Amino acid sequence: MDYIVLDLEWNQSPAGKSGENRAIPFEIIEIGALKLSETMRIEDRFHECVRPQVYRRLHFKTQELVHISMKELRDARCFPEVIEDFLDWCGDDYMICTWGSMDLEELQRNIEFYHLENPFPRPLLFYDVQKLFSRIYEDGHSRRSLEYAVEFLHFQKSLTFHGAFEDTCYTAMIMQQLDWSLAKIYLSVDYHRPPAAKEDEIYLTFPDYAKYVSRPFDTREDVMEDKTVISTPCSVCGRLLRKRIRWFPSGGKTYDSLSWCPDHGYMKGKIRLKKSADDKQYYAVKILRPADEEEAAAVREKRENLRKKRKSRRKHKQET
Repeated sequence: MDYIVLDLEWNQSPAGKSGENRAIPFEIIEIGALKLSETMRIEDRFHECVRPQVYRRLHFKTQELVHISMKELRDARCFPEVIEDFLDWCGDDYMICTWGSMDLEELQRNIEFYHLENPFPRPLLFYDVQKLFSRIYEDGHSRRSLEYAVEFLHFQKSLTFHGAFEDTCYTAMIMQQLDWSLAKIYLSVDYHRPPAAKEDEIYLTFPDYAKYVSRPFDTREDVMEDKTVISTPCSVCGRLLRKRIRWFPSGGKTYDSLSWCPDHGYMKGKIRLKKSADDKQYYAVKILRPADEEEAAAVREKRENLRKKRKSRRKHKQET
């Protein structure tokens, strides 16, 4: 299996939201990639600009960041031709690696805009090198810029940043530095196409947490009434647990819970409700992880504070 280290640059409407095509808010204008072997040796490279068809002038932010002239873009091939060659170049057995998760989301949006068949498996698993950097070198939660990681690892900054090929080179350098005996287990899930049916739902178990991705539902209420979604199996042994604190809304589209495993102690749960790409349905991403006494107390405090706020709002309404 090869690792395809991918980076994209894209443009957006020069007129801002008023001129945005919602089907393709970000139009790809450059694709850069390196092919690494399983031993992290560079085997091949791919780099090509893409002629814009939707946003034919560069947004001012794009002009500030990228190092591509309009002449280069006008002389480039269109997206369907470039992406066909890129996918052929990738081969048949590969894992995509990106800095962050946005590149895969926008790549698939561009593919669908041109009515091309989505070539990626479902679910699409990949390596988010930004997340792996945080897991290996920091707290696992922070998300740093590529330039920060390059400076942190004391790499020579011989290339500019915000170029698709240059950023790919830096990402590959970071991958070559990672301890893959620790990093390789932490696969990420692309959410552009959530599971289509119950039998396709995603269950992933890692050393310190478990992740579940549901099929889509018509409403948020439907999601939170589904037995599988609201179940709280122990992330260590898989035993279905009794909840000490049932799922409660903790802000926006997020729900928290607290359960107890006789063998592994407290289990903290978090559900994030996400909208499908067409904005018509909802699906859940659930994380369950062991928690210590302090973390369990924080969940209790959060629920109590939210209860007090709701009570205060109700009282205020009654008085007014």
